[in-house]
Amino acid sequence: MNHVKVALAPGLWFVGVPIGTARDITLRALDVLASADVLVAEDTRSLRKLMDIHGVPLDGRRIEALHEHSKGAVVDRLVARAAGGESVAYASEAGMPLIADPGFELARAARAAGVAVTCAPGPSAVLTALVVGGLPTDAFHFAGFLPATRSARVSALSALAGVQATLVMYESPKRVGALLADAARVLGDRPATVCRELTKKFEETRHGTLSELADAYADANVKGEVVVLIGRGKVAAVREKDIESALESALETMSVKDAAAFVSETFGLPRRQIYQQALDVSRRD
Repeated sequence: MNHVKVALAPGLWFVGVPIGTARDITLRALDVLASADVLVAEDTRSLRKLMDIHGVPLDGRRIEALHEHSKGAVVDRLVARAAGGESVAYASEAGMPLIADPGFELARAARAAGVAVTCAPGPSAVLTALVVGGLPTDAFHFAGFLPATRSARVSALSALAGVQATLVMYESPKRVGALLADAARVLGDRPATVCRELTKKFEETRHGTLSELADAYADANVKGEVVVLIGRGKVAAVREKDIESALESALETMSVKDAAAFVSETFGLPRRQIYQQALDVSRRD
């Protein structure tokens, strides 16, 4: 057996579980699952299977369900049990809890009630994809699942266009081709990587530009969990005289505040910095 029954402090324990290969679980996570007074899972069958694989007995406990359709009463009951002195362990269906996961509401309610919140960390599809994806990791932005409808997805991608970091997002295998095609149109033909079934038997990582990958996945019968990485866009150098010229033009018809807002949005520069320059330009006039 790879677990030890330990005395857990009362409160809420978030448990990181494997994203694929069952042996990726930590020994501490197994200890928490073996020892908690209350077990909660996004998918009760997945957690029960994981515990069976590692020989962690239920010992008379039942696994309670907490998913995106759960009522607020479920969260309230679990928080009340933790506040009453019990240890409550929550596990996502896969990976780290709270990352694109319904455990966030439980965590927020627990903190609001003064209940201690801790974590036995484990695998993350976001970080695993960044490691194998081949794109810069010095800065990244996790966008979760983008909207399913095309118009809303395009709007979400437009909002991400100026983010100077590697973009990371989850996607349904049924929509990955559409996401890549929309991203190529909205963001430009940036480098990208599609990671599928990470840590599992049929793990696949495909690199290319957004348009190349969009073509590859356009009619593909994709199965499994998918993480998409998109490289950051290129930042065009902005000359100081261009900023001043734009401010002078804007100040002819706008207030200092509105001119600064317009120019900062146009060039993608901090509003506070441009506001100060707008003040200087207006005083010269």
